[in-house]
Amino acid sequence: MTWNDLTWIRDNWSGNLIIKGILDSDDAKEAVKLGADAIVVSNHGGRQLDSAPATATVLPEIVATVNQQCKVIVDGGIRSGIDVVKALALGADACMLGRAWAYALAAQGEQGVNQLLNIFENEMRVAMALTGVTKIGDISQDVIVKT
Repeated sequence: MTWNDLTWIRDNWSGNLIIKGILDSDDAKEAVKLGADAIVVSNHGGRQLDSAPATATVLPEIVATVNQQCKVIVDGGIRSGIDVVKALALGADACMLGRAWAYALAAQGEQGVNQLLNIFENEMRVAMALTGVTKIGDISQDVIVKT
């Protein structure tokens, strides 16, 4: 798959175009130029290339590069509600859940997924309360401690 293939898709598809696997700002620029409605910052769970950077490491630069020209979704490394808060604080518009959801489903089916989502929600509420945030839309880089 190349950018030319995605150009062909964009030219022939008027629906939303979401491009997954963005890990650097140059690719983010190309996706925006192509007319992507959203990009997914993803290292595919680290399964494709062992030395791929963590999504949280590259997320802030990609968010700055995109500059609200499309939505930024993060996929990879989201194992708790606190991870969701961190990703939102780093600029993500949304998060995807892969392994956590699959494990919950495998362990307890629909009930397991509901329990997982409740746990994530509770963890997010605690993290938000401890950082003085009352609305998800107010989560910002201010809640991250920089060392």
